[in-house]
This record gives sequence, structure tokens and C-alpha cells, in this order.
Amino acid sequence: MFDPQMALLSTVLGRVAAAVAASPTDPAPWAEARAALAPTRAKEPMIAALLDAQDLAGLQALLAEWNSGKRILPEQDREVLRRAMTAFRKTLKITRLDSESSIGGGPMSSGRHSSIVGITPPNRYGRDVWDELVRQKRLLGGRHGVYELPPE
Repeated sequence: MFDPQMALLSTVLGRVAAAVAASPTDPAPWAEARAALAPTRAKEPMIAALLDAQDLAGLQALLAEWNSGKRILPEQDREVLRRAMTAFRKTLKITRLDSESSIGGGPMSSGRHSSIVGITPPNRYGRDVWDELVRQKRLLGGRHGVYELPPE
């Protein structure tokens, strides 16, 4: 089930395009796409028109433009990515603070500095969200499920 607060519409549309290409007569993928678009249908009239017309070529062209960066992602996707980055930064900050405040720093020392640079991201967002952030170069890594912020 598609959750518009935590998942990317572009990922759902990519799966739909692949399913329609594999089985052109099956109406289920188009219905899934329309259901996923329902919360933001008014804000995305071009996507709604493609889905209503069941235009596979147009949908594939739109997906290619999103993947190449020629067209910005839908507003819903941009909002999910923004919230995911905020959650990542907060989790990283809390992890670093926890590391720095552990016992053994000594009351007379100047404290410790955390050497933590990467974390496993919050699991409430799917891997496709984190992979998209890596693709946009807003995060680094993804190896073994650990991501980090790019150098500033």
C-alpha cells in the first residue's frame, strides 16, 4: 500500500510503467497509479492526464526526465525527500551526542568529539527514498546500509 507521507510517487509510477510494459492489457497497474496519485491529483494535472489516458510512452518519457534531472520531481516526492533529510540529520545529531556524552570522558577533560560520520537511516522511509537522496548527491554511501552527509 502506498503511503504518500513516506514513499515516493515516482517509484510507484516506475513500477507501474514496468508492469504495464510487461502486461499491456492488465488494468490493475493503472488503477494502482491513480490511487497513489489521488492525494496530490490537483497539484499534478500532467501526471493525472497521462494516467487517465493510460499513456505508457508519455509516462516512460516523464520517468526518464525525472531520472536524468531534466524535470523536477513531483511536489509530493520533494516533500518526502525534505522530511527524510530532516529525519536523517536529527538522527545523526542524536547519535553523535549520545557518543560524545558516554561515560569515561572525565569531568576535567575538554570532552570528546564523536568520530561518527555515517548512520543507518531511519527505517520509516524506504530504501528508494535514501537511494534517491544519494542519486541527488544529498547523501553519500549506501554501502551496507550506512549513509553519511557529503562534505561541506
